[in-house]
Amino acid sequence: MTIERTLDAKQTAIPAISAATAVGDMARLNAALNEGLDAGLSVSDAKEILVQMYAYTGFPRSLNALGELMKVVETRKQRGMTDAPGREPGTVPTGKDLLDLGTANQTKLSGGAVKGPLFEFAPAIDTFLKAHLFGDIFARDNLDWKSRELATVGALSAITGVESQLQAHVRISMNIGLTPAALHDAADALDRGGFPDAAKRARAAVEKQLASE
Repeated sequence: MTIERTLDAKQTAIPAISAATAVGDMARLNAALNEGLDAGLSVSDAKEILVQMYAYTGFPRSLNALGELMKVVETRKQRGMTDAPGREPGTVPTGKDLLDLGTANQTKLSGGAVKGPLFEFAPAIDTFLKAHLFGDIFARDNLDWKSRELATVGALSAITGVESQLQAHVRISMNIGLTPAALHDAADALDRGGFPDAAKRARAAVEKQLASE
């Protein structure tokens, strides 16, 4: 029986890559990376996903995952497999221009200006989010925003205790055009990748978002 999916093969591979990174499961990450490269992710795509993960899972997880990607790429080369290198990102602005761009990106992704008592209490984190996460990272144009959000949802679904952040990124995903069906596809990919609890959290977040609309 043919299963109709709304994500393409490359997009479908992303959630398991980020989930495995989030929990530090190198065996599952190895499998997910191979699946993603087989599906057509470039080496640059895979690197960019794992670089972005440091903002959500921390430097140690991201660095370990990048090390695993290096092993995967080398092993595939030794087996005679050729993976597309992909492209490097374009130039990202600096200084005030970067902060302005990051603020604009955050506003577009979120569907409105992001503010609140937390950011007034700790304005530094607001600046870091705007200038670095939504500026330095989301301004890098070698990975599209839908792919970045699939990676983020996959990672946050795999981590316990971050339900509000997962909910926010499910909302962002829908704001930028990922449909509920696509997000359910992402949850199914988490299931197939060996992350059933993450899949349940992802589905619950989608249903909660739909109920709030």
